Amino acid sequence: MGLGIHGGGLGVARFLADQGAHVTVTDLRSPEQLQSSLDALADLPITFVLGQHRDEDFRTADLVIRNPGVPRESRYLQIARASGAAIEMEMTLFFRLCPGPILGITGTKGKTTTTLLAAAMLREHYPDTVVAGNLRVSALEALPRITAETPVVLELSSWQLEGLGEAKLSPQYACVTNISPDHLDRYDSIEAYADAKRQILAYQQAGAVVVLNYDDQRLNQWAANAPGDVVWFARRQEEYDLHDRPVMIYGETGLLWLDASVPHDQPMLIEHMIEAAEIGLPGQHNRANIAAAAALAKSFGIESAHIRNAIRNFTGIEHRLEFVRELDGVRYINDTAATAPEAAIAALRSFDRPIVLIAGGADKNLPFDHLAREIVARVKAVVLLNGTATAKLNEKLRKESSEEFSIRNSEFAIFYEDFAQAIAAARGLAAAGDIVLLSPGCASFGMFRNEFHRGEEFRRVVNEMQTTSE
Repeated sequence: MGLGIHGGGLGVARFLADQGAHVTVTDLRSPEQLQSSLDALADLPITFVLGQHRDEDFRTADLVIRNPGVPRESRYLQIARASGAAIEMEMTLFFRLCPGPILGITGTKGKTTTTLLAAAMLREHYPDTVVAGNLRVSALEALPRITAETPVVLELSSWQLEGLGEAKLSPQYACVTNISPDHLDRYDSIEAYADAKRQILAYQQAGAVVVLNYDDQRLNQWAANAPGDVVWFARRQEEYDLHDRPVMIYGETGLLWLDASVPHDQPMLIEHMIEAAEIGLPGQHNRANIAAAAALAKSFGIESAHIRNAIRNFTGIEHRLEFVRELDGVRYINDTAATAPEAAIAALRSFDRPIVLIAGGADKNLPFDHLAREIVARVKAVVLLNGTATAKLNEKLRKESSEEFSIRNSEFAIFYEDFAQAIAAARGLAAAGDIVLLSPGCASFGMFRNEFHRGEEFRRVVNEMQTTSE
């Protein structure tokens, strides 16, 4: 239920068909919208019901696999349950079938960077490490190459964790980067959203490990009820009561590992993991991501030399503060994955150059007060993409600003329906030495298929622009 255009839906459909199951794929989108996915499954004996869901498909199913985007309350799932069908997700099937150790990572911000960093650290020792999950990569399709010794690093969304919680499944090694408001168009409250995230540790067993952000008050409170061992990552050493737990400290000087689990009659083990000059990723938020990944890798038994080497060689990932191009002295940065205000704030704090910001998009029922204050404090000019959230953001900007931005036509903000025109407007507002930053703080639906499509279009348009001397 819900094929989509990412790896998970494709992977689970292909996996089940390969097992000999009679597979029906049903999706509310049209064949035209799903063409790339349909082409990828064209060689398999799958029945497609597109543009609709039919009651009878759910009444006759033995097993329903719901896409993470399908709400648990869907009436079609209610029909399936009433008819005796089992309800699973790709990730619950994978957890039941995976023979190797699983390291799961979640959080509101930084989970993708932390996941890929942790995987890079593990690959220094285990070259066959698998990375999958909420990365447009199917975990199930990797099963044939996973052995009992193959580590699996998974990025897990709140929606995937809902299903794992229902199945009472948590990874043996877990990490939560932070919790801030997100997806409040799907969840009734921040508490409900946070509870979905909490499933990553809720069903761990004794001896399992969870890495938590000490500076996040909510996560700090989770530690008391963690079934397994807690490892912290934190901003500054002197402010923490470590409770006899190891901690990875990050700051302006680099990373410091404190192992407070040594016997009390021995000195605390202090290790300088890496100096700040050796870290290539920009931004304090990325220091936190590096610390989280390093703490998880250290807990898994990865040697410090391997962790350092992975950090030195890690230059970032696409769609997250991704450098696209420098043109006429202006640097263009793609941060399309910043789909929530807190993520855009982190991006703005990562640069000390003047910024022309491209922001706005679809509403997730999130507050924009803090983002508006940050924009007014740090941004030279802002160009807004039209969308259901943009008017809310614009209203907050007007309230926070003491004087108008230097926007074209002396208006406070211009709404653009056309993405290329918005990028051209940003270019016109930027001078040599500035940054044009796509960090929307909003979802992408309406103008784009998803945030990755938005980032790909940004790269395409920017790379097609010609220098003013041409």
